[in-house]
Formats: sequence, C-alpha cells, structure tokens
Amino acid sequence: MKRYLIRRFIQMVIVLIGISIISFLIMHLAPGDPVDIMAERNATPEQKAHIRELYGLNEPLPIQYLNWIGRVVKGDFGTSFVTGRPVLEMILERLPATLILNFWAMIIIYLIAVPVGMISALKQYSWFDHVVTTVAFFGRALPQFWFALMLIYFIGLRFGGVQISGMATWGVNWGVQPFFTVLQDRISYIILPLIVLAFSGMAGIARYMRASMLDVVHQDYIRTARSKGLPEKKVVTGHAFRNALLPIVTLIGFELPILFSGAVIIETIFSWPGIGLLAVNAISQQDYMIVMAFNLLGATMTVIGMFLADILYMVVDPRIKLE
Repeated sequence: MKRYLIRRFIQMVIVLIGISIISFLIMHLAPGDPVDIMAERNATPEQKAHIRELYGLNEPLPIQYLNWIGRVVKGDFGTSFVTGRPVLEMILERLPATLILNFWAMIIIYLIAVPVGMISALKQYSWFDHVVTTVAFFGRALPQFWFALMLIYFIGLRFGGVQISGMATWGVNWGVQPFFTVLQDRISYIILPLIVLAFSGMAGIARYMRASMLDVVHQDYIRTARSKGLPEKKVVTGHAFRNALLPIVTLIGFELPILFSGAVIIETIFSWPGIGLLAVNAISQQDYMIVMAFNLLGATMTVIGMFLADILYMVVDPRIKLE
C-alpha cells in the first residue's frame, strides 16, 4: 500500500508539471498582449516596458515559467492583470457558489440515475427500459446551452418565482430574514441551472449503469447465486449491484474536477457567480494568471479524482488489490 501511494504521488506530480508547462505555453502563444490591457490607452512605450518589468513579462519564457511555478508551490498563483487582486483570493471567493451548484447537481444525478439505470437493466426491453433509453439519448444529444436558453424563455421569463441570473437577492441573507424566506429565494435562483446540469448528467450515468448492470447479470456467478435459491433481491443488491458500480466509480473520479472547476457554460448563461464564470471572463480579458490557475486547479482535481476512484475500487470490490 505504501509503495503504491508513493508511486501514484510521483505520477501525479509528473502529470501536473506537464500540464502546467502546456498551459503556460498556450497562454503565452495566444494572440494579444496583456500589457495592452493593463496599460492606459495613451501609454508610452516606456510605461509599457515598466509594466512588463513589474510583472516579470520581460524575462524569457523558461524564466517566467520557473518564477510562476515557484510561486504556485508556495500557494501564490500571482496577481490578476485586470483587477490587481491575488488570483487565489478571487478563486476562493467564487468557489462556494460553484461547490453549491455542482454538489447538489451530483447528488440529484446519482440518486436518480443509478437506480433508474439498474431497474432499466433488470427490466430490459420493457416499456420502462424504452422510456429511459429514449430520454437518455435525448438528454445526451441536447446541447446544454440550448436547453438552458429554452428554460429561460419558457419558464424563467413567464413565472415570477423563478430567477434567470445571479445566485441570491440582494439583502436576503441567512440569519436576517426567516429561514424559509431565504431558502425560497435561493431555490428560485438555483432551480434552472440545476435542472440543466442534472438532466444532462443523469442521461449519461443512467446509460452507463444500465450497460454495466446488463453485463453483470449475465455472468456465471449470478446464475449460480440464483440456482442456489437465493432471493432475487439479495442476488441483485448483494452480488450484481456492487460489481456493476465499478464503471460508475470511475465516473465519480471524473466528476471531482467538475465539482471544483464549475460548469462554464451554465454559469455563464445564468450569470452564476462561480469559478466557471470567472474563467470565461479571464479568457476574454486575456488575464493569463487566472486562466493558468483555473487549468492547474482542474488538472489537480482530475488526478486526485482518479486516485480516489482507485481507492473506491478496493472498497466496492475487495478482490481488487492496489499492489
């Protein structure tokens, strides 16, 4: 176990270094110059040169990368070119909004999609299976941005109790207004983006769960368990379900970066003040420091998510040994 953890840690460090180099190069090869954004319209060449020197942009790219990654290791992601604020402070300021939205979306997705996919597999070719399959294909094919715009047009603009942008009403805070008043206000803002994220997510998870369950229920050990006279409920929950969860565990590992990095399209459409919206604004403003921090955060959450998925494999199936 110890050797495995050391080996995985070394692999994660190597992957993150590679991603940080690629992200750094892409940002600096992109068209445009951040100095033009920071400088005034009538700035002289001397003033622009001073800004380059102040931010270290006059150094060769390898030196700039080493300086940046050295600060990142210490927890300093640099300063925003546009606002002049520390990047880490801006990310932490937006992180709660992203966590709230994506956490509840993941809860709804897995609580509904996993049992629906399992029942669909056990009732293969039934009317329920056909309905789930049709809805799943529709959900996977439906563009999120189009679905979000349709919800805004048909629900958000026609029902006064549903909000289409933002996260909360100004002045409606916990501890100030009654609990249910604040709760109703928060639900009115989160309901539409939550529907979009949950619907598109459930479609994929349900299909994965159905395919995995179908593969498991036709295995020899399932037939053996049934031939021994075990109750069908015990065969499904005690044998088939746990083994069918392995592909779903892999998907959970990939969901972790989404939980922290945010749903960029949805946050932009609904003006949800999360990390995804921050990243979109930073890209349009060529704020390299925020974009590189966003990419590195997503990569870190991805490798951590895959590591946790490996650990969960052993929990779900004790036959799997990490060594």
